[in-house]
Amino acid sequence: MAVSRRTLMASAALTALVGCANADPLSKSPGDSGLVVGSQQYYSNEIVAELYAQMLEHAGLKVTRQYRIGQRETYMPELSSGAIDVFPEYGGNLLQYLDAQTTATTEDEIFSALKEALPEGLRALTPAEATDQDSFNVTKEYAQAHKLSSLADLARLNGLKVAASSELESRPYGPKGLKATYGVTVSVVTVEDSGGPLTLKALKDGSAQVANIYSANPSIARNGLVTLEDPKRLVLPQQLTPIVSAKVDSSAEQAIDSVNRKLTSKELLTLNQRSEDEQAPSGKVASAWLSEKGLV
Repeated sequence: MAVSRRTLMASAALTALVGCANADPLSKSPGDSGLVVGSQQYYSNEIVAELYAQMLEHAGLKVTRQYRIGQRETYMPELSSGAIDVFPEYGGNLLQYLDAQTTATTEDEIFSALKEALPEGLRALTPAEATDQDSFNVTKEYAQAHKLSSLADLARLNGLKVAASSELESRPYGPKGLKATYGVTVSVVTVEDSGGPLTLKALKDGSAQVANIYSANPSIARNGLVTLEDPKRLVLPQQLTPIVSAKVDSSAEQAIDSVNRKLTSKELLTLNQRSEDEQAPSGKVASAWLSEKGLV
């Protein structure tokens, strides 16, 4: 569930926009208290985390932010240990991480299975309507030249390369999944910006023919990319699903739910577009949206 800034928010720009993130996102002093809200190293995920954080504060609760922690392999142990109390997750991907043999495919099945698969002490709150799917994209020109509309169509082509973060190699929808489900053979061109500008560049300059980009990334529409259909649901639905610790009481849960009730896929795309257009930190993007929606 990946940094989609025009410049990957690299170096100084990244530091400037993090604002409330810790230099060491997993550091925690003995005097810390309140609810710890975490995020992936992905700007869209951080925005959602900040929406939750600000609503929790609006409800009168103390919040500590620990953003840009990394990917699931890094932050899940922290969640399981109770070091993090609130984390915006993506339903299908998290379920497959916890249960590689899951047979769930629909959003309801995924949520039900996820509640059973979570480690003791953690629970999943009601998902938002918003999703941010892993998706496989090609340029419009490449799609037209090879008559592509579905992942299944890629099986006709040889020597395919997909630009993606290194994690794709081990994901169920990575090369092994594409081969088993659609008969597609691909190799991964590693680009560690999780569908960001470097991934887009690899697609446009021909270093790769396919790019793994999150569906709520504004660059898909802005660059006229074609998202290949996935009729066999190789990529499970990725509804934004808050994962919380036992410290999250009914008051905190209501605050988070108030965000999720208004967080549609369209609204998530709007938030991401604003972040990119304004090059604004997550706190500013979140506060403006919460005000516009009458939540604060």
